[in-house]
Amino acid sequence: MTLLVIGLSHRSAPVSLLERAALAPDARGTLLRDAVAAGGPGGGAGGVVVEAAVLSTCNRIELYAEVDGFHAGVSELSALLARHSGVALAELQPYLYTHYEDRAVRHLFTVACGLDSMVVGEGQILGQIKGALALAQDEQTAGRLLNELFQQALRVGKRAHSETGIDRAGQSLVTFGLEQLADGRDVPGWVRGRRALVIGAGSMSSLAAATLARTGVAELVIANRTVERAERLAAGLEQDGGPKARAVPINAISIAAELALADVVVSCTGATGLVLTAAAVANAIRERDTALAVLDLAMPRDVDAAVHRLPGVRLVDIESLASVSADAPMAADVDAVHGIVTEETAALGAARRAAHITPTVVALRAMASDVVAAELARLHGRLPDLSDKEREEVGRTVRRVVDKLLHAPTVRVKELAGEPGGDHYAAALRQLFDLGPLSALAGGTPERERS
Repeated sequence: MTLLVIGLSHRSAPVSLLERAALAPDARGTLLRDAVAAGGPGGGAGGVVVEAAVLSTCNRIELYAEVDGFHAGVSELSALLARHSGVALAELQPYLYTHYEDRAVRHLFTVACGLDSMVVGEGQILGQIKGALALAQDEQTAGRLLNELFQQALRVGKRAHSETGIDRAGQSLVTFGLEQLADGRDVPGWVRGRRALVIGAGSMSSLAAATLARTGVAELVIANRTVERAERLAAGLEQDGGPKARAVPINAISIAAELALADVVVSCTGATGLVLTAAAVANAIRERDTALAVLDLAMPRDVDAAVHRLPGVRLVDIESLASVSADAPMAADVDAVHGIVTEETAALGAARRAAHITPTVVALRAMASDVVAAELARLHGRLPDLSDKEREEVGRTVRRVVDKLLHAPTVRVKELAGEPGGDHYAAALRQLFDLGPLSALAGGTPERERS
C-alpha cells in the first residue's frame, strides 16, 4: 500500500484554474464516496483507492489516499479530481503535483504549519485540516492510516505555533486582505467608524466579521441565505462588545440596499455563481460620493472581476492577493518550523516502517514456537521415562536457547525497519525463514515524484 497525495494550489496553478476547479461542499463528499466505492473501508474488494480524504480551501485542492499501487493510484486520483472539479484532465494535469509516502507526510505537515499558505504562518489551515478529517470520517473513507496522519498533522501544526514565533510572521487571509484594501494605511484607523457588509456566515465570513468588529467598524451587517445563522453571528458579536450588528437575507433587494450604505464589503460564500455583479455594484455607487472597498475571499469568486474597472471601487480578490507578497516573515521562525516538520516527518516515517516489521517478527516467533513444540513432543516420545520435572526443565532450556538466538536479530530488524528501505529487511527475514511473501511490498516502489 502507498500513501499518496495529488493536488493543485496557488503555488502550482493560476488562480483562474483554481477557481474553476473549486469543489462545492456537496461535491467533496461525493468525490470521497466515489474514490473508495470499489475498495475502501466498508467497500468491495479490488479497488485502487483504500482510504481517501480531501482538503479543499480557497487556494488548494488536495486528495490524500492510501492506494494499492503508485501508478494506478496516480491515474485514479487524477481522474477523480478532473471528474469532480469539472476541469478536463488534459487541462488539469500540467498543474497537479504528486507526493508519496514520506514526501506526502512532509507535505501535509508543511501545510498544517502554514508554510505552504498564501499568507505564510496563518493558522486557519488547522481548522480546514480538521474539517477534512471530519468529512472523511463522516463518509467512512478514512481508515487507520489517514486518521493517524491527519491527527498527527494537527498536532504538528499546533506544535509549530506554540514552539516558534510563526504566529508573529503569519496572519489570516482576512487580515491580509484588509491590509491590501487599506493600501498601506493602518487597518484599525482606516476601518474605524465605517459601515461594513459581510456576505456569508461560514467560517471565513465569520472570521471577517469578527475581525472587522474588533478593528472598530461603526455598524456591521451580515447577509446570509439562512438568516437565522446570520442573526446568531450578529448577536454574538454584539454580546462580545462589538458594534451594532444586524442580519439580512441574501437577495437582490436587500443586497442592493446594503451596498448603497456600506463602506467596506467582504464576501465569502459557497455560491457557484456571482453574488455581486458589476451592474449591482455600479448601481450601488452611482449616488454616493465615497469610495467602496470590496474584499472577495470566495473560491470560486463571489464578485464579478469587472468590478476592478469601476471608478470609485477598490476590489481585492484571491487573484490579486496571490500576486502580492506579504511582509517577509522572520527567517529564524520559518527555519524553526521547517526543523519541526523534518523531525516529525522522520519520526512518523520510522514508526510506520517499524510497524510493517511486526507481522514478520510475530510470524518468525510463531514458527520457532511450533518447531520447539514439535521437537519436544518428539523427544518425549523417544524418552518416555523422563519425569515431569525433567520434561519441564528440558522445555525451559530449549525455549531459552531459541529466545536468545532470536532476540538479537528481531531487535535489530526492528531498528533497521525504522530506516528508509527498512521493508527489505522484513522481506529478507521472510525469505530466509520461509515465512511467505511480505504483503506490505505489494504496492511496489514508485519510480518518481512530480512536484
